[in-house]
Amino acid sequence: MKVISIKEPFATLIMNGTKKIETRSWKTNYRGDLFIHANGKSLTKKFLINDTILNLIQGLDMHYGNIICKGILVDCIYMDEKFISEIKKDSIEYACVSILISISHY
Repeated sequence: MKVISIKEPFATLIMNGTKKIETRSWKTNYRGDLFIHANGKSLTKKFLINDTILNLIQGLDMHYGNIICKGILVDCIYMDEKFISEIKKDSIEYACVSILISISHY
């Protein structure tokens, strides 16, 4: 079984069904079941300035260092301008993606 490690709070947001898209800088041909591992790292406070994210994680129990659920990888899509404009229609998903995009620049 494949496992993907995801930073908190995003792993828990995926487990709860709030976040449905995970962004990565690499592609994969794998499709199918995989476990979601909430790794031991969390976002630093300077990235948690987004009100949407703060509202989502308020009172949320984090699961650092644990495999917390099983998901299904159904597709791998290149994040071009068209994809990003579609994501912007979902404020929660876009807030999660935009924070990950910010992190990749540091």
